[in-house]
Amino acid sequence: MDVLKAITQDQIREDLPKLAIGDTVKLYVKIKEGSKERIQMFEGTVISKKHGGIQETFTVRRISYGVGVERTFPVNSPSIDRIEVVRHGKVRRAKLYYLRGRVGKAAKVTEKL
Repeated sequence: MDVLKAITQDQIREDLPKLAIGDTVKLYVKIKEGSKERIQMFEGTVISKKHGGIQETFTVRRISYGVGVERTFPVNSPSIDRIEVVRHGKVRRAKLYYLRGRVGKAAKVTEKL
């Protein structure tokens, strides 16, 4: 077990900011198209975090052209270029799945002051 932990410890990224549930983040994701690679931004609200260590993931939700889009990203993925926290949300839940049933201003998370 310690061997597995030692191997995965080298893979964990330290350059990313601390993410919390309810934060609005800008993710810069590397996209491969054929032989070219570009960076695409994905901005939304962090609605869940799962697992820990090397397999930690988080889910980001945004509304795009009236349709809710959710993407799950591994925290330690090399396809994530950088993460910027736009604002911190004030929430009292560990998972914000209730935002799936809301639209417009009701789907907003209040900002932590």
